[in-house]
Amino acid sequence: MTIGQAFDASVPYYDDWIRKALPGYEDMFSAALGAIPFDHDNPLSVLDLGAGTGLFSYQVFLRFPRATFVLCDVAEKMLDIARQRFKVQGKQFEYAVKDYRDIEGEGIYDLVISSMSIHHLADHEKKALFCKVFAILRQPGVFINVDQIKGATPHLEQLYWRWWLAKIRIAGASEEQIRAGVERRHAYDKDACMEDQLLWLRDAGFETVDCVYKNYSMGVFFAMRGFPAKAEGKAVGNDMS
Repeated sequence: MTIGQAFDASVPYYDDWIRKALPGYEDMFSAALGAIPFDHDNPLSVLDLGAGTGLFSYQVFLRFPRATFVLCDVAEKMLDIARQRFKVQGKQFEYAVKDYRDIEGEGIYDLVISSMSIHHLADHEKKALFCKVFAILRQPGVFINVDQIKGATPHLEQLYWRWWLAKIRIAGASEEQIRAGVERRHAYDKDACMEDQLLWLRDAGFETVDCVYKNYSMGVFFAMRGFPAKAEGKAVGNDMS
């Protein structure tokens, strides 16, 4: 089964599962949104890599209602859910059923986002993708990646796994959901350490790089091309609410 088929099969329960599967969901996405440095009325162009059902794009849209979005994913049934989610917004949202490893020539964006997807790539593919993201961003441009983090030592990796399993049970995940989630993680996940991901972002050319939120194996990576300034042609605000 391909990764697209695996996630298409999860469509009936994915949105409910993801909130249980991501401990600290609200805080994590609040940190991700708060790190976006643009004014809320800015007509940003946004690319969502591995957009799935559009949950991250929806939160960005609520914060930036004049933004336009391209949602990219290999799982067409998941994008069908996103199409329903944003049907009222019409042409503000476009959809690309494709492998986002091939994003060259896909336009230029103010903001590239991704949530719980890039960890499915091998390390050399992550490095290559970060370079491609840098190339399609305006200056200033921002890349926000909400993703899993590998423990830097075997002890930390075991700690992260025990923490995750305990948290999702507390969140109310059924044993069947947990079993399926563990199977997907073993089959498709290729997590990378936080320090490696920050290094790869710097190597890609990003001047400002940080993990602005970390909760055991969950993190929010921030990378900026150029520095925010009105002289760059994009109004940048300081309101982090």
